[in-house]
Amino acid sequence: MAARGPGRVSVLLPTYNERDNLPLVVWLLARTFSDSGIDFEIIIVDDGSPDGTQEVAQQLEKIYGSDKIVRQLFLCPSGTAYIHGMKYATGNFIVIMDADLSHHVRLLFLIKPIVYRKQQEGNFDIVSGTRYKGNGGVYGWDLKRKLISRGANFLTQVLLRPGASDLTGSFRLYRKEVLQKLMEKCVSKGYVFQMEMIVRARQLGFTVGEVPISFVDRVYGESKLGGNEIVSFLKGLLTLFATT
Repeated sequence: MAARGPGRVSVLLPTYNERDNLPLVVWLLARTFSDSGIDFEIIIVDDGSPDGTQEVAQQLEKIYGSDKIVRQLFLCPSGTAYIHGMKYATGNFIVIMDADLSHHVRLLFLIKPIVYRKQQEGNFDIVSGTRYKGNGGVYGWDLKRKLISRGANFLTQVLLRPGASDLTGSFRLYRKEVLQKLMEKCVSKGYVFQMEMIVRARQLGFTVGEVPISFVDRVYGESKLGGNEIVSFLKGLLTLFATT
């Protein structure tokens, strides 16, 4: 029996100063879904960008239609941006990903769809892109950024033993009802949010599949990762260690 299609797919795109990247990632998503014959919507949740990202999103909504592009303004960290965006999602599956072109959107639904195929193979509740397994990798980062990412994942593996190789990545496919339940349980914000989602998923008995991905550093704009985010990550990691 042939696998059923995914139905409608909602893509949550948190943005901050992504006016240059947003038209490209939206075009790639729209082209990819259209080529695959999959119904979709893109929910842009902007964190009050001062660079005109909201104006670009408004123009994209006019071009693609309000049934495909949903714009929201929400001044909060990425974790709560996902929660806010979920209120407007109508898809059976939810994709979360970065808007800065770090994730290759055609991994989602190709002729032989890598991410969705993985979900179908194992009937997984979550499929997570991993930079640290198989032929996955990171390109364009300096040594310091690589050490921070590797170190964060190493500490997480040692303390939490989550059964997944990439806890801080943000390229994932969720069943909608699973994501809703996880968001009810998660309390973290910012970079810790992604880690807690996987930890809570294992705790609640949800299944997680992994697909190796190549992560490429952003072309335009700057990352929000800094000293405060690193401190928050360490605090969040210790909190999860103490409570799970």
